[in-house]
Amino acid sequence: MKMLKFILFIFFVCLGEAVSSQSITKNTDMNFGNIAVNNSGGTVILDPSGSRTGTGGVTLPAIAGSVNAASFDISGTALLTYGITLPIAGCTLSSGGNTMSIDTFTSTPSTTGALNGIGTQILNVGATLHVGGTQTSGNYTSGGSFTVTVNYN
Repeated sequence: MKMLKFILFIFFVCLGEAVSSQSITKNTDMNFGNIAVNNSGGTVILDPSGSRTGTGGVTLPAIAGSVNAASFDISGTALLTYGITLPIAGCTLSSGGNTMSIDTFTSTPSTTGALNGIGTQILNVGATLHVGGTQTSGNYTSGGSFTVTVNYN
């Protein structure tokens, strides 16, 4: 089995409209952690809660490394509602000339959210990582960013 280490994915968020009292702050980058793969390949599904599942020929080692869903603080006017738009297209992670792809983004809350009585909420985002059977070991990172949009109602 080959070991892939600390696969990191950086997210950026933007507001759907400019509202001066509303803000979004990134807390945590998405990180799939340590992964081992045999010749058949598979996926790693990272849930918005931060738990992960390996499918196919992917094994999740006991030494998980850093595993995190992306996390954001949303703040603004108490009880304000908002809609969430996640990326539709996938992303490529690279380590040297080697690549893997990420898609199927999910979040908690999923499509809409509401700020609590003091005007805050946490938004967590997960995704699915596709690992090839001949994937080369390395530290894979994103070369760009994706936009998660929050549109305040």
